[in-house]
Amino acid sequence: MAEPIRPVRVVTVEKREAGETVSLTGQVQAQEEVSLSFRVGGRMLERPVNVGDRVEAGQVIARIDPEPARNALQTARANLAAAMGQATRVRNDYDRQETLLAQGWTTRARYDEAQEARKSAEAQLDSAQAQLNIAEDQLGYTELVADGPGIVTARGAEPGEVVAAGRMIVQLARQGGRDAVFDVPARLIQSAPADPVISVALTSDANVRTTGRVREVSPQADPVTRTFQIRVGLNDPPEAMRLGSTVVGSMQLGGAGAIEIPASALTQSNRQPAVWVVDRATSTVALRNIDLERYDLARVVVAQGLETYDVVVTAGVQALRPGQQVRILGAAPGPTP
Repeated sequence: MAEPIRPVRVVTVEKREAGETVSLTGQVQAQEEVSLSFRVGGRMLERPVNVGDRVEAGQVIARIDPEPARNALQTARANLAAAMGQATRVRNDYDRQETLLAQGWTTRARYDEAQEARKSAEAQLDSAQAQLNIAEDQLGYTELVADGPGIVTARGAEPGEVVAAGRMIVQLARQGGRDAVFDVPARLIQSAPADPVISVALTSDANVRTTGRVREVSPQADPVTRTFQIRVGLNDPPEAMRLGSTVVGSMQLGGAGAIEIPASALTQSNRQPAVWVVDRATSTVALRNIDLERYDLARVVVAQGLETYDVVVTAGVQALRPGQQVRILGAAPGPTP
């Protein structure tokens, strides 16, 4: 009994001469963002800046109650004065014992005691001086000062709160470079050219645009989305590209020619991707393995295995056998040899 002729739909493949343009949506962020905090704890009295304010280097960001630090400083000064008096007394006693020992009016043991007392008093004097220096620094730490210009992007405490040392008071986006940050699928990272030029435009106004290059690629994928965060350093970003603005980044992929086929044409042979190719002369099909460059739910980009003008079955692939005769129901538009 003759095997029935299977009706199939096909597409005549052709090589694309231009690369694919990929666009992703991202956000403008500062290249450098720091959290400013006090080195000492205490009750915060004021925070004269708020979110969105521009600050300059040396500007006071916040203050905590300085009274405990002032009292500690007075205590350190008093301890230093007492240590200086003690050091002077034992130094005079040592000088006297040194003179008496030279004249034979005192013992070596009494001289050694005076010497040890002098060394101990000098050590206590050094310690008191160090404690005074620390107390002076602690008083200076009651004022939080910006170490560079930038814009306040977040606040972490309000006046009246008791804050611990190291707690974020304000977050500051440094003045200077800006990044466009995108979440990129792994397949795009793998197929992207080396050091690509990224075109970046505002979603609200496509005329506001600039270019940039990849500055940083996250080494680990997001555990939920399985995408990698990429930071693109912007070249002379327009003023309208403010922090937090939504932007679209575009990149050209695959400058060389490539062959695309519908995803429905894809099947498997020997655990490798394959397609059914129609012989024009005999109207029979043969299974051919192919190498994939990339794919999605709608299309497949073929790296090797197909040539221009090959006729590929796109519908009915599961009911075919090698050498089976087919009847073409329709073909997608494509070139003819």
